[in-house]
Amino acid sequence: MEILTFGDLDFLQLELLGRLLLATLLGAAIGLERERSGKPAGLRTNILICVGAALLTEISIAITFYGSPEIQPDPARISAQIVSGIGFLGAGTIIQARGHVTGLTTAATLWVVAAIGIAVGGRAYVEAIGATALVLLILAPMSWVESALEARRRIRPVVFHLVSSTGVVDRIQRVLDDAGLRSRCTRVDKGEETISAVFEIQGDEMAFRRVRSEVVELDEVRGFNME
Repeated sequence: MEILTFGDLDFLQLELLGRLLLATLLGAAIGLERERSGKPAGLRTNILICVGAALLTEISIAITFYGSPEIQPDPARISAQIVSGIGFLGAGTIIQARGHVTGLTTAATLWVVAAIGIAVGGRAYVEAIGATALVLLILAPMSWVESALEARRRIRPVVFHLVSSTGVVDRIQRVLDDAGLRSRCTRVDKGEETISAVFEIQGDEMAFRRVRSEVVELDEVRGFNME
């Protein structure tokens, strides 16, 4: 069996420290973005996960190559347990309330950070750095795209207060349709002199603000309020 000298051990220790430092930097890059976004799993969480995954992967490799020849260790077993453990942590970040599920992106980010740590521990440095850059690209610019799409999907209940007049609700409907907004009148409440028409409006935020001003300028409209 090959015997390691003290010089070899010193080199291996320095190499291990370099890998852990790289895992720290990559985890910190993603953690900073999460911290700036106000997410619960921020800087320290992502660093610890990345470093821990790298260290465990390093240990599994070391056991395989420098362990006893009478034992046949499997280096993939520890990596598999890393994935299971991160799945448990990710589940803790997912919250369901009133039919809405939040925290899925945070859970997925933790899972990818663990994968980056495994790549660092497995000496796949280029892949780890490239994956980190890709994750940052997805988390930062893509969040703006996601917010824009969410604004287009959001349904805004608006109550227009109108002077009772034939066809006024249909006129408002046409103005909204011409602006490219999806809308429907869900309720009309009639008073003695005025009526209140409740519309559910969906579409671009800027178009919604512009057309709202146009509707208010109609002679029959006395005002509006958001439900």
